[in-house]
Amino acid sequence: MTARNITRFWEWGRKIICVGRNYADHAKELNNAIPTEPVLFLKTPSAYVREGSSILVPRYSSYLHHEVELGVVIGKGGTAIPQSSAMEHVAGYALCLDMTARDVQDVCKAKGLPWTLAKSFNTSCPISEFIPKERIPDPGNVKLWLKVNDQLRQDGCTSQMIFSIPFLISYISEFITLEEGDLILTGTPKGVSAVQEHDELQAGIEDVVTMSFRVEKQHQ
Repeated sequence: MTARNITRFWEWGRKIICVGRNYADHAKELNNAIPTEPVLFLKTPSAYVREGSSILVPRYSSYLHHEVELGVVIGKGGTAIPQSSAMEHVAGYALCLDMTARDVQDVCKAKGLPWTLAKSFNTSCPISEFIPKERIPDPGNVKLWLKVNDQLRQDGCTSQMIFSIPFLISYISEFITLEEGDLILTGTPKGVSAVQEHDELQAGIEDVVTMSFRVEKQHQ
């Protein structure tokens, strides 16, 4: 078997594990309770989209929201990983967007149904290039931002996370074995809002990386 290239994890990584409501101000802005343990959901690898391609608004949604997040790329798999050694399992990071069909999610929440159609549609996980671990020496204290048509919408810091990256890796791996190439989305700060067809989204992590995407409608 040929060695896999972690810098292109999106081509072969098997799962995207997302953490909801991991910033208190974001939970409050959507009128959700502050969680006492992580809220987890999944995206499929077909959700990945890279710069140069567009974010597609699914046909069934008219209220698509952006959520900017720090993604953690797993470099060494494991089950029941202790917090004390959790960072040894991290290969690097990626700047990510968790695109969310909020109208669909609201209906699912009201009915007690899963969020799959709201969170896991094609192009719902835009990502930057792979960021080597050493370029973000303190992932618990980096600033994330997102603009829509040059207007700042989100401006937060990972220091505001309720559950830290080592805690999340340990918690998730108790129930879901982590594998090389997996991506963990660590939650979004406040400021989420709707995007429209032809909007231009720009996002960044301090001076580490930036990325941009255009929003288009899904063809019938």
